[in-house]
Amino acid sequence: MTALFGYQAALLVRSQRWLPPFILYVAFLGIGVQGGQPILDSLGYAAAALLPVAAWLVRICVTNEPPAARSCVAAAVGPGRAHLAAVLVALTTAVALGAAATLAVTLISNPVTADLQTRLPRLPAGAAGLLAALACALLGTAVGALTTWPVLRSTGRAVPAMLLAALLSVVVTGSPAQAAVSGLVTGSRSGTVPMPVLPLAAAVLITAAATAAACALTSRRSP
Repeated sequence: MTALFGYQAALLVRSQRWLPPFILYVAFLGIGVQGGQPILDSLGYAAAALLPVAAWLVRICVTNEPPAARSCVAAAVGPGRAHLAAVLVALTTAVALGAAATLAVTLISNPVTADLQTRLPRLPAGAAGLLAALACALLGTAVGALTTWPVLRSTGRAVPAMLLAALLSVVVTGSPAQAAVSGLVTGSRSGTVPMPVLPLAAAVLITAAATAAACALTSRRSP
């Protein structure tokens, strides 16, 4: 699996297809996060913006190879393992991007509540933001895995489905991403720093199930 991961990571880097989601995420942060803003609100925004980026990265990674190359790799190591490596590269990239953003937002934000009246501990707030970012990266990976090949083979259906699912994952009550982000926003108003451990655990389970389903389906569908 290490060799497969390195192969997929090299494909992603050389393709430069990671640039558009990276630039989009930086633009989101540049618009929505400013120095001196309340820290938990800014961390919630950064985490929420990561979800569609993670889904986009999954789509990029699982479609990087030409069909002939994918068939060769699948024949050598198995289609499920080949697909899993691509999804893991996307998830790792999203997590690294989210961690870097969380660190930057934690450093430039004002560690106070939304009304600017109560100070909050910067380190616990940053840890809470990191957990929320992980939850969003994981759920975005699940969205990407379920809205691209081999689950949806038509680009005309896959892209709108990915965008809609990413939006719903952020705003619908009951979504782990929505719970993690809203917890930060609520904490910013109440003066407490919530640790979104349960949303993160739920996101792990959902992503594992979605990835397993996509990998299983890969074995039944040709590129």
